Amino acid sequence: MSEVISRVPKNAREVVFLSLSEFKGRRLIDLRVHVPGNTEDEWVPTRKGVSLAVGLYPAFKQALAELEAALIDQGLLDREDLEPPG
Repeated sequence: MSEVISRVPKNAREVVFLSLSEFKGRRLIDLRVHVPGNTEDEWVPTRKGVSLAVGLYPAFKQALAELEAALIDQGLLDREDLEPPG
């Protein structure tokens, strides 16, 4: 069972899928690189990615906030880059 929540283009050929999945009865957050399959609109998962137990989400979210602050502090992103479009 896997429920795709979001997709982020990695490059011209690869897309990172953010999904909720289950493995051996454990719910997981899965961030996995996918490549085009044999048919249109088909994406095939690769071995590149990571699965985290759902319980690790608060620590992962905090780590992303720390990364965001570092990107801004180092001038790699502007705060405006992080605002939703519209």
